[in-house]
Amino acid sequence: MTGGRLPSVQPRGPGHRFVLYGDACSGVPGAVHEGTFAGVNAVVARLDPPPEFIVFPGDEIIGLTRDEAALRAQWRHWFEVEMAWLDRARIPLFHTTANHTTYDPMSERVFADVMAHLPRNGPSGQEGLSYWVRRGDLLMVFVHTLWSGLGGEGHVETEWLDATLAANADARVKLVIGHHPVFSVNGYRGAYQRDIGPPHAGPFWAALVRHGVLAYLCSHILAFDVQVHDGVLQVTTAGAGTAHRMPEGVEYLHCLTAAIDAEGLRYSVLDTDGRIREALSWPPVLPRSDLWHELAAGYQCAPDTLPVASGLVPAAIRAWRVSGVTADDGAATRQTWLSAYSDSPATAPLWIGLSGPDQRLTVSIGVNPNPGRSPHYWFGPPLVPGEPFDLQIALHGGMGPGGVLVRSGDDASWSSLDGASANGPEALAALPNWTVGHGDGGFEDRPFLGHDLRVWTAHAAQPEV
Repeated sequence: MTGGRLPSVQPRGPGHRFVLYGDACSGVPGAVHEGTFAGVNAVVARLDPPPEFIVFPGDEIIGLTRDEAALRAQWRHWFEVEMAWLDRARIPLFHTTANHTTYDPMSERVFADVMAHLPRNGPSGQEGLSYWVRRGDLLMVFVHTLWSGLGGEGHVETEWLDATLAANADARVKLVIGHHPVFSVNGYRGAYQRDIGPPHAGPFWAALVRHGVLAYLCSHILAFDVQVHDGVLQVTTAGAGTAHRMPEGVEYLHCLTAAIDAEGLRYSVLDTDGRIREALSWPPVLPRSDLWHELAAGYQCAPDTLPVASGLVPAAIRAWRVSGVTADDGAATRQTWLSAYSDSPATAPLWIGLSGPDQRLTVSIGVNPNPGRSPHYWFGPPLVPGEPFDLQIALHGGMGPGGVLVRSGDDASWSSLDGASANGPEALAALPNWTVGHGDGGFEDRPFLGHDLRVWTAHAAQPEV
């Protein structure tokens, strides 16, 4: 493979450098995915320095055949031809099971056989399908999110996961890797088929939070997406080859060059031209909220003209702290905490407040790549009527739709709000006019119906990746 060298993301001091990519659905000579997968591999091969290891969260081959000989032939072609460029003795390649590769007991048996180089330390009945790896202070736990012994696609056991994380409590950094997301990506919802099923999802994520896991790495949905829930990242990457099913103009073939160090996780998302399309440094760093700038009630110019968020690298992070007392029962109309506006009659580019009879935190972003389309909405927790609240809301330009965040205080964990958009705050430009406690510049009032509303704001730039 040829081309100029591409700089890898490297740890800032002691740490780990790796590549993450998945969902090639290849393995068939001359098929369309062989060519698209080769384009992504060419970028991985150009990384300098090369990764210490590669994580591939599933769907290496197209699979989905009852013919065992044909399935094994696909695996041979994938390893011996398509991945022949990689020195796997020098750069280990770690895999997870997936819906194209482990869809019945026969394919599970074949997977365990062709992956004989992987550890056999998984739970009973899942030897060669689930496993864990220690690399110094880094623990990686690979889970089988469609075990036939539990019900198939979207089913995953959690007792072994919990025990493995507990037994490796001394690991400074913990990653869990599986195929199916836990939280829906870009509105593609569907229990079991698209996401881990509800009976498993709650205990699964609770185990990650309880044991201080940094991130859950997955694929399956043909997109790149990052979210955070209770302080644990969900990073979804499924851009290794199936371009024909990706939303045109939104998603793209890609791989991640990533690093972990004492300060956290950083990554760059590279397309097949080697361009950085997205990047993140996690966790975000903001000043203490008692140092934030308080905004006056009503209409005003912004205290600065910085973008609310920016998809450029480094990305901007804008945050607001909002406190007050909610309205009593019966308030169901939209209630404004903060709104940006302009002299244009277009809908507000940004609106933050409450909506519905449960007075639910709502964020609306009116900037849309397709003019004439409705605003996009994100929803957070409901608030108790007639009770005090104190929340922080942030827009992170490096996280796409997962970058609409909420937490309950400086020491609390961030969580992404629930949305169904493939775009996030990254397109928001500078917003010079704001209003606090009332609607968007007089076009529609939508006042806050509680009392004692106060709003503070702060911003920070993401450290360079």
